[in-house]
Amino acid sequence: MKTALVLGAGGFIGSHMVRRLKSEGYWVRGIDLKFPEFSKTAADHFLIGDLRIPHLVKEFIRFAGVARDLWDNYSLEFDKPFDEIYQFAADMGGAGYIFTGEHDADIMHNSATINLNLLNAVKEYSPQTKIFYSSSACMYPAYNQEDSENPICSESSAYPAAPDSEYGWEKLFSERLYLTYNRNYGISVRVARYHNIFGPEGTWQGGKEKAPAAICRKVALSKNGTIEIWGDGEQTRSFLYIDECIEATRRLMDSDFIGPVNIGSEEMVTINELVELAAKAANKQINPIHINGPIGVRGRNSDNNLIREKLSWDYSQPLEIGIKKIYDWIISQIEKSNYNDNIYK
Repeated sequence: MKTALVLGAGGFIGSHMVRRLKSEGYWVRGIDLKFPEFSKTAADHFLIGDLRIPHLVKEFIRFAGVARDLWDNYSLEFDKPFDEIYQFAADMGGAGYIFTGEHDADIMHNSATINLNLLNAVKEYSPQTKIFYSSSACMYPAYNQEDSENPICSESSAYPAAPDSEYGWEKLFSERLYLTYNRNYGISVRVARYHNIFGPEGTWQGGKEKAPAAICRKVALSKNGTIEIWGDGEQTRSFLYIDECIEATRRLMDSDFIGPVNIGSEEMVTINELVELAAKAANKQINPIHINGPIGVRGRNSDNNLIREKLSWDYSQPLEIGIKKIYDWIISQIEKSNYNDNIYK
């Protein structure tokens, strides 16, 4: 039986990856500061722990010893390291969190510390383990993303480096960190640059949610046919549904290609068009009111040429279908919680 450790397993992408790995027959340990918010974890063993603490990380990845499931129903003896580690743990959020500048120190310190701790622990205890690292399109240079209709986000365009946020700088640093541990210590790594992953069971309120969830929530709660969005709405993005992200990530891990490689959609839309898709899902007429707020770069779109060449993968689901799925899920959450707070309207 193959084994995997998923860091950030209580989060959106991490919890979906745990389910995928279990469906493939893996034994999975998950680690996070919290359990998944919207469903029971599928992990065989889930530990609550702070990955910023070096000695805890070393204990978490040492596979030898006894592991008990969450309900102490059984124990298992292991005598080998994990086959794979998936590193999704990071201090992050949507534009309202990473572009204000108010959280920059925490974002850089917390995420970099986790990655340093993980790599040092793997080097010491399980150098044969393969590690996946989830980077972000936020590491691409801002100067290549000023034209909303023609952003440049090919993997080869990363340098000269000029990310638009400290979050992007940390992602770029950590990419290089994983690649140096590969070159200097022979640790097998895989690096992907995610482009706006969305779907059910992601954060949808509270300030850390991303654009699809935020807009779907606002549309769902709108009583007068208006919602507020940041900027003029002509900034462009592409959004990839979670199931397609997980499939591409698994293909990367099963391949001999190290990366970095984009994992995203090339279906670029304006934020105004994203509002229209959410309104269609809701069967509502929505008029966006444009206000000042953090918007990031003017344009961003995944370039999938490299991943098509190396992994024979490409996105297949139209954005409209994904938005309908997440809109329906957010409606279920609103109904479940009797949500009526106008703060996020």
